[in-house]
Amino acid sequence: MEMINLKDLAIKVEEIPILPDRINKIIEITENPDSDIKDLEDEILKDQSITSKILKLANSTYYGYAKRICTISEAIVLLGSQTIKSLVLTSAVSKLLINELPGGYHLGKYDLWNQSQSCAMISKFIALKIHYPSPEEAYIAGLLRDIGKPILNFYVSQEYNSILNKIENESKTFIQAEEEVLGFTHAQIGSMVAEKWNFPTPLVESIQYHHSPEKAQSNQKLVSIVHIADAVTMMMGIGLGSDGLSYNFSNFAFKTLGIEEDVIEEILFEVTNRLENNNDFSILN
Repeated sequence: MEMINLKDLAIKVEEIPILPDRINKIIEITENPDSDIKDLEDEILKDQSITSKILKLANSTYYGYAKRICTISEAIVLLGSQTIKSLVLTSAVSKLLINELPGGYHLGKYDLWNQSQSCAMISKFIALKIHYPSPEEAYIAGLLRDIGKPILNFYVSQEYNSILNKIENESKTFIQAEEEVLGFTHAQIGSMVAEKWNFPTPLVESIQYHHSPEKAQSNQKLVSIVHIADAVTMMMGIGLGSDGLSYNFSNFAFKTLGIEEDVIEEILFEVTNRLENNNDFSILN
């Protein structure tokens, strides 16, 4: 079978809108150690939607602050710049992730979005558990790990029977079958999107290698966090699509994070408990 032309996929990646200038500016400010609260506040106030979401989050029961937060500067102090960055990116990519992906990944409208949000929460939970220095970075990485699926969905749909045959008859995982049949994976295509959006290398790699964390070069801990969070999300059946048919944990990921496989049961219990009690790790309450 003739493999998919990378040039065709590259064109589809190019068709995805770049992040709005204001989003990029806010991210740039949050990553600049020389910027201050006033710089960030001025940029946020230029966007009514982002302003309202930040104030809503700051006044949510999740943070439980006794005094009502009325200004963006107060919200920035309470939430921190990294949470602001997470919220802004989450808002920006939501449109890409909410669409239905029929035929290929068998995901209904909002399924991928709910799955991505859950993976983000679990990534942040694992990051906190192992004392990873930037839980918000883990949140973003978990949120974006499957942004390649909307692009690759058409091709998966066309070759679904061939992919399914490899899973059922050759004991392949979905990602292995995807690569063998199509010549590319949703993770590879997702990393192309991340590069287009000028994301830092660790974030690009967390998307590209979340199924194979041992291949990461810049930040194997971050990629391992997302790998385990992704698998736990599948185990919980959240937005489960066709690629949840076969999935393996990487021993490399457990070793890199310094945890044992039996910690998965603990993660499942704690995350399920928090979700059931509406006390999750989301930044969009």
